Amino acid sequence: MAWFRKVWIWLFVLLAVVFVFAETRQIVILQTSDLHGYIYPIDYATNRPANQGLAKVASVIKEQREKYGEENVIVVDTGDLIQGSPLEYYHAKFDNSDVDPMVLVMNHLKFAASTIGNHEFNYGLDVLNKAINEAEFPFLSANITDEFDSPYFMPYHIVDLNGVTVLILGLTTKFIPNWEDPRNISGLNFKDPVEIAKLYVEALRDIADVVVIAYHGGLERDPVTGEPTEPLVGENQGYELATQVPGVDVLLTGHQHRSIATKIGNVAVTQPSNWGKMVGKVTIKLEKNEDDERWIVKEVIPELIDTSKYPADPEVLELAKPYEEKTQKWLDTPVGMAKGNFWISDPFAARLWDNPLIEFVNKVQMYYTGAKISSTALFTNDVKGWKEGPITLRDINAVYIYANTLKVLKVKGKDIKDALERSADYFVFEDGVAKENKAWIEPKVQRYNYDMWEGISYKIVLNRPKGDRIVDLMFEGKPIDMDAEYEIVLNNYRAGGGGGYEMFKGKPVVREILIEMAELMSNYVLEKKEIEATLDNNWGAYVEMNYTVQSEETIETVASKLGVSVEDLKRWNNVQEVKPGDVLKHYVPYFEYLELMQKAS
Repeated sequence: MAWFRKVWIWLFVLLAVVFVFAETRQIVILQTSDLHGYIYPIDYATNRPANQGLAKVASVIKEQREKYGEENVIVVDTGDLIQGSPLEYYHAKFDNSDVDPMVLVMNHLKFAASTIGNHEFNYGLDVLNKAINEAEFPFLSANITDEFDSPYFMPYHIVDLNGVTVLILGLTTKFIPNWEDPRNISGLNFKDPVEIAKLYVEALRDIADVVVIAYHGGLERDPVTGEPTEPLVGENQGYELATQVPGVDVLLTGHQHRSIATKIGNVAVTQPSNWGKMVGKVTIKLEKNEDDERWIVKEVIPELIDTSKYPADPEVLELAKPYEEKTQKWLDTPVGMAKGNFWISDPFAARLWDNPLIEFVNKVQMYYTGAKISSTALFTNDVKGWKEGPITLRDINAVYIYANTLKVLKVKGKDIKDALERSADYFVFEDGVAKENKAWIEPKVQRYNYDMWEGISYKIVLNRPKGDRIVDLMFEGKPIDMDAEYEIVLNNYRAGGGGGYEMFKGKPVVREILIEMAELMSNYVLEKKEIEATLDNNWGAYVEMNYTVQSEETIETVASKLGVSVEDLKRWNNVQEVKPGDVLKHYVPYFEYLELMQKAS
């Protein structure tokens, strides 16, 4: 028995040696997403430095390659690359002969691949295909097919890192037809990315050591609980991809502009914000299987790198300098004069009451379409507008930051009411104070989905229940008929139902203006030469209050006391006369209400 024991000891030692000295590797995947044409670390609206841009990303990439070895690092982008900044707008619209600036820099940085994003189509297929042909890396999307059901773009890319085979499968949100100008996606089909991923991963898993999905789309559910974080309409299907496609090691997401580094099951998931503010990083530890010489993924570690801690790379700045100089000169071109201020000092207050800037944007939309009713949004809290004096193209492009065109739809009064109720959900009313509904800013900031209207008048009553906050909805002095038809102008994103406005989806299109809004605004100012800040106060946020009629009071004296018209008081309460003890509801502008509460306390 002694010899048997010795054999087992030697076998144990041999196995331990094999385990200890098993060949291991470590590779790193770096991710950018939603760069939107930003290279220089600059805020184009103010021309001041900003912690963003591909030049800062470049410093992260160089650091990681020095740390891990260039042969162990892959850099992947997940879309919305060639649209979104004045730099790319100028290049696409006015000087498209040179290499696309984003592609030029990414060639220099040796990106492995980029996924097609929804904004890649905004300038049309000619501009997109030119950028693709200029790239020294593939643009990927397996679920966008042509009229013959073949992939229109390269579906996947395989990278060999010194014997470790990495599959990068590109996928794009299928929701693009709901937003995009049909001319820009003519002949293309957008298939379900989850079903397409299943097919490709099953077919290719055996030839790859590491499977990476690079998806221009985000997470529709909480990665920990699996609970939905948005309506499950198919715009974002990242959670589905991570949980329903076997064999995936890494899921790189985008589109939502969120900062995510987590794991869903064994899948590493990242999303690196937007504009180059973050870089996603997934460290992958592998071990070689001695039986078949295959590399086995043992661990995936997702994280985010904050680019604000890095300087802009001077080589990248120099490479993009000719593009930047042309853009800056163009942005500083004056187009007209402002009489009065079109200025947003408090973005939350601007969403509570009519203001000259939003009124101006709506007036431009109505001017060029002939529609009598219009809506638009204050897209971000960074939008400021301009003050009295010269107006430049920089000012205008800083206000209308998207490449939207206009559509006039024929809708019913109920559709308008439903849309206004959707916007009114932006507010919560807690302890007598209006606040942002957290669902509009977490997990994704969606302030661009809060619309403000012109051509109609309405009140948002903050202390009424959700879905029943809009009162006094009027058009041309009369209550809007819920069953009557009206023509309204919206941007193409909203007209397709984008942002949760399903009531507009599929509605008849009366006419379209296929010129981008920033250009229409510029043309308007050029034509008028001087524009005056106007404010008709056709909408605002209110608080509903009750008044008890006292002895000897009439509806006329009550109306006078409350500072409202007799007609309004009658309409609000559906009465013609009053008697002592009657309780009448009336609406107080929110900012007046705050003053009343302050005095009362």
